[in-house]
Amino acid sequence: MNVLRADFRAAIVTAFAMTVLGGVAAEAAEGARADLVNRSVLRVCADPANVPFSSDDPAKPGFENKIAEIVADELGGIQVEYTWFPQATGFIRRTLFAKACDLVIGYAQGDEMVLNTNHYYRSAYALVYKKGGELDGVVELSDDRLKGKRVGVVAGSPPATILNRVGLMHTAKPYQLFVDRRYDSPTELMLKDLRSGDIDVGILWGPNAGYFSSQDGKDDIAVVPLLKEGRHPPMAFRITMGVRQSDTQWKRELNDIIKKRQGDIDQVLLDFNVPIIDEKDQQITSARTSQ
Repeated sequence: MNVLRADFRAAIVTAFAMTVLGGVAAEAAEGARADLVNRSVLRVCADPANVPFSSDDPAKPGFENKIAEIVADELGGIQVEYTWFPQATGFIRRTLFAKACDLVIGYAQGDEMVLNTNHYYRSAYALVYKKGGELDGVVELSDDRLKGKRVGVVAGSPPATILNRVGLMHTAKPYQLFVDRRYDSPTELMLKDLRSGDIDVGILWGPNAGYFSSQDGKDDIAVVPLLKEGRHPPMAFRITMGVRQSDTQWKRELNDIIKKRQGDIDQVLLDFNVPIIDEKDQQITSARTSQ
């Protein structure tokens, strides 16, 4: 998760002081900031090369591109306008905070960098292994069948902590977390290594695991969400949309859209083979009814 940058913390302190000392003036300033949301187009910040999430290639959009179209449709059929920027350090500061756009389609709930909408899906890190082998039925990292196995894990991701706890780190093969995804794809490399036998099992964020394991028409990889590992560190995360901290009315409007179009959003995610997990840790296999 991102941590609040020092300049953003200072901005919050300043805003609080204005509220206490400035009264009506502070309220007026808040209204002026909220008015910066562009209502004629849907301005979205996104990574141009982060399939299956987002892409600047109209011929191969990510699921966040498709969900942006659903939001735009509910706003009266307006156009989606993108500000493209790699989703790495500085992404929010140089896009949403710079007022180059008004919305980030995918952002983890609880990250205080942005104001989160209600979550529109929940997913989990997942085990990936070849079907029909000795690992069939493995659902947690403490399973004895994983002892001595070569485990692929993205360095710095939450599952790495559990691997260390259950004694699997010494046989793990790390994959990079921060890469330029126009040129490198740790997920695809891990799945290639799995199919070649260089690793026995891998651990990937659910949307990556589901999407890439199903490419090329293959059905040889099991994708098993890690739902029995406890919550420290958590393996499942709620994913929201992110807006600026001041845009509370915009957030409420987006919450209404998510509620109304949840079924359509679910269908997009399922079409991309994203493992969606409900609040009872059961996997959702068909679109829920929109409200």
